[in-house]
Amino acid sequence: MSDAQDADDVAESNTSAAVDGDTEANVEAALREFLDALGESETYQRFVAADEALQEDADAMALLREYEQKQRQMQRGGFDESVMAELKELQTELSTNETVQRQQAAQSELVDLLQRTNDVVSDEIGEEFARSTGGGCC
Repeated sequence: MSDAQDADDVAESNTSAAVDGDTEANVEAALREFLDALGESETYQRFVAADEALQEDADAMALLREYEQKQRQMQRGGFDESVMAELKELQTELSTNETVQRQQAAQSELVDLLQRTNDVVSDEIGEEFARSTGGGCC
């Protein structure tokens, strides 16, 4: 190959790298813009407010902790009818607790928004964007 051809190849390679760098920068800028818009969205703001209200509601948090403790008890000890009855009772209490219901509804709305976002990205790139690839250790 001639020196002129080598110089052309290097120039083409550098141009390609610059374009790739510009593309990466554009993707990162668009991502930051998307995250800013998401953070300012009513859906996200409702979720944050509902989650903060839940964290500040001592009764609701105690109810959630008790429910989770009973779930762990069932998982460790196997089926126990009395624990199952307590779990169902706690589930009923959770379903009537306004703070818990507001947080769950806001979380569901946020998950729906993110799913729709995923669907749009997936359609654009022609494959499932946020799919799980398994991963994990070992």
